[in-house]
Amino acid sequence: MATEREIFSNSGPLDLTAVDWTNSQHRRTVAASLVQGTYSMEHDRQQKLQGHLALGPPWWEFFNFQPVQVLVDEHDLSIFGAIFKFKFPPSYGNYLPQNPPQYVVAFRGTITKTDTKKQDLKLDFQFIRNRLHQSTRVHLAMQAVQNMVSIAGAANIWLAGHSLGSAIALVAGKNMVKMGCFIETYLFNPPFTSVPIERVKNEKLKHGIRFTTSVIKAGVAIALNSQHQRSQKDHSFNILSGWIPYLFVNPSDPICSEYIGYFEHREKMMEVGIGNIARLATQNSLGNLILGATGKDSEPPHLIPSAYLTINVSPTQDLKQAHGIQQWWKQNINCQFKLHQYR
Repeated sequence: MATEREIFSNSGPLDLTAVDWTNSQHRRTVAASLVQGTYSMEHDRQQKLQGHLALGPPWWEFFNFQPVQVLVDEHDLSIFGAIFKFKFPPSYGNYLPQNPPQYVVAFRGTITKTDTKKQDLKLDFQFIRNRLHQSTRVHLAMQAVQNMVSIAGAANIWLAGHSLGSAIALVAGKNMVKMGCFIETYLFNPPFTSVPIERVKNEKLKHGIRFTTSVIKAGVAIALNSQHQRSQKDHSFNILSGWIPYLFVNPSDPICSEYIGYFEHREKMMEVGIGNIARLATQNSLGNLILGATGKDSEPPHLIPSAYLTINVSPTQDLKQAHGIQQWWKQNINCQFKLHQYR
């Protein structure tokens, strides 16, 4: 059975009848709706819904998109992503809207249903272990993104994802930056592999925990890595700093809320003159440092230098609502915005 949020006529952004592509809220709504479209595609596949019974089409047709490719996981045959192409409707006439993406590559998150639960949770665990980049889904995602870049150019493509899907989009986006391609990216509730310190209510205690953790990470990084290795990591992080994805997080969602403290604490450390500790701490997680000590060095998939951070500070009823994709196409949510740029 479909839930209400999966049915566009019940919960979709019906009020957005004319998209202003220069409006950041409109762009957020379109990106989130296309991600929901990938969820609905997989729901339709599992329930064998086609034609007028399918739930997916309204999520992209409302914004004049059409799917040109679906991305299928070979292990469970589930649809985990899709490539959507923008169609200029006849009503535009000779007027061309400003800056719509030609293509959007969107990825869904975890679905805890029988057909998808095992593989999705396996990938969640791979993300925690810094091994998501080795998965079939990431390899397929990279092939799709590279193909779209060769067809349309990086400036005409969006990446978008929710939860596990945002982790896939994040890895793909970072890899493309290393190839010299900067793609506009929308990451909804991206997972952050860390203890959710942001949930601590006492501000002094929270700051103390963050400071201690940063000092430990910096110290371990110095102890385990040579000056040359640290210089290489610093160079890699600097390359990524020019790519500024849009991050959408909810402080009541422990899966993604740590991004708030990650960026805010780094700025506080820079302000008080301990930038070297901040620089090392922001590039490393304790997990990847421990793996590095065992000879299994890998880049933490969730750590990024820069971001446009949007925080939904509207009240939420529970974790399901705080982590849900549906909050991001609501027009009346109370959001805080800030650009965090690594220097």
